[in-house]
Amino acid sequence: MSFWSAIWDVLLWALTFTVFIAYLMALFSIISDLFRDHKLNGVAKAVWLIFLIFLPLLTALAYLIFRGKGMSQRAAAQQRAAQDAADSYIRTVAGNPVQDIARAKELLESGAITADEFAQLKSAALAKS
Repeated sequence: MSFWSAIWDVLLWALTFTVFIAYLMALFSIISDLFRDHKLNGVAKAVWLIFLIFLPLLTALAYLIFRGKGMSQRAAAQQRAAQDAADSYIRTVAGNPVQDIARAKELLESGAITADEFAQLKSAALAKS
C-alpha cells in the first residue's frame, strides 16, 4: 500500500463517516417530526416508520422533499412554545417590582416596618427589575 493510497483511504473513511452521521441526524429529525405532527394520524405515522425501516434512504429523501417545509414550521412552533413557557415561568418567579413596592408601602402604613426598612425593600425591588 502506497502513501497516497493510505491518504485516500483515510479521506474516504472520513467522508463515509460524515455522510453516515448526517444521515443519522436527518433520520432522528424525521422520526421526531413524525411524533411532533398532531395533524398526521397514527396509520400514516406507522407507514412512514415502516418505509424508513425498509427503504431508509429513499424514504428519508421523500419525507424531506414532501414534508420538509412543515418540519421547520413545527420545529419553530415547538421552540416558540418552549420560549413562551420559559418566559412565563420567569415572570412568575421574578415578581413585579411595582407590586413589591406597593406591599412594602402597605406594611409601612400599617406600622409593621419602619421607613428605613421600607427604603431597603424599595431599593431591593428596584434593583431586581
